[in-house]
Amino acid sequence: MTITPRLDERQRPAAGKNGPEMSWQVPLSDLLVDDEIETVVRNVVRSGWWSMGAGVAAFEDEFADFCGAKTALAVTNGTAALHLALLAVGVGPEDEVIVPSLNFVAAANVIGHTGATPVFCDIRGGEDLNMDPEDVEAAVTPRTRAIIVLHYGGHPCDMEAILEVAARHDLAVVEDAAHAPGARWRDQMCGTIGNVGCFSFFSNKNLPTGEGGMLVTDDGDLADRIRRLRSHGMTTLTWDRHRGHASSYDVVAQGFNYRLDEMRAAIGRVELGRLRERNAARARIVNRYRAELHGVRGVQMAFASADGNSSAHHLAVLLLPEGHDRDAFRGFLTSRGIQTSVHYPPIHTFSYYRTLGARRKLPATDAVADRIVTLPLYPHMTDRDIAAVTECVLRAITR
Repeated sequence: MTITPRLDERQRPAAGKNGPEMSWQVPLSDLLVDDEIETVVRNVVRSGWWSMGAGVAAFEDEFADFCGAKTALAVTNGTAALHLALLAVGVGPEDEVIVPSLNFVAAANVIGHTGATPVFCDIRGGEDLNMDPEDVEAAVTPRTRAIIVLHYGGHPCDMEAILEVAARHDLAVVEDAAHAPGARWRDQMCGTIGNVGCFSFFSNKNLPTGEGGMLVTDDGDLADRIRRLRSHGMTTLTWDRHRGHASSYDVVAQGFNYRLDEMRAAIGRVELGRLRERNAARARIVNRYRAELHGVRGVQMAFASADGNSSAHHLAVLLLPEGHDRDAFRGFLTSRGIQTSVHYPPIHTFSYYRTLGARRKLPATDAVADRIVTLPLYPHMTDRDIAAVTECVLRAITR
């Protein structure tokens, strides 16, 4: 297998329309492109069939088998997966859906697209950035229809407690497993624990295809609804008609075009075969970060305590000492070529959602909002890359 070089390329300034772009010594995330990926994409292009077809079906079967789910359905992206999941479990106008505010805004947006209202819940705290089941319980009202569970950073939530809340109030559980392909809660894969699980294959995810997503479920009725809504509410697909398996179609729902294409499915099948090995590499890097940073000079690594579950280690998040200037900290790392990010600005702090977020107090979320920083993390980080990050973090803390 020949790996196309990437490290030298990212260390050179790239010419952009507004001048040279930032050159990262260690980027936040990074992709490796090799001969196998180039070959499978080239084969699809040359086949002449680019839209959803046999390759997507094979990717779905392989992903379902990987997760231990009865059905997997590929879609255009993780946002589409969440949207379809909410519609499939019956969320609609006048409903409420509980969702952690420490989350990507797509989770709240899709709730609004169903006509429902997002109700933001709190996290447990700096050690555990996942949603707090006690606050989920407190957020339930007579209008609540579902809970969206985010396995933050690839770390499984306390699903036992969340499922108990859901059972008491007859609520659907939609797992946002965008960070968690391959993560396990006890003996179950994340995404297979609630009613339906949603995955993202965006370029910075553990299983990247550029864009793309997947839903998994063991519920045949939910799978049928999702399948119809994914493709305009049509009863047959173009691929079915191309193979002569159908000659026409009916429309039985007001659906969407949320289909995945064959090129991304081909990449996804390759990346799925590498996922376990790459998640293990991510775990080793995060363990290095924890060993060298956690508890040093007031720095805290999120999820530093073992809980018996298996994480996908999508994100490596640290918490700065209270009162430390995050902008100055990140600026120092940027000046040394170390890229960082923030996952996430809490949704309830955005202008559009501020009035919604103000309905409930979220003290634990607010307490960490200005302290969290995401460090570089990708499977092929070298010892030199890791050392560059940790050294810069410690130098930035003492400035």
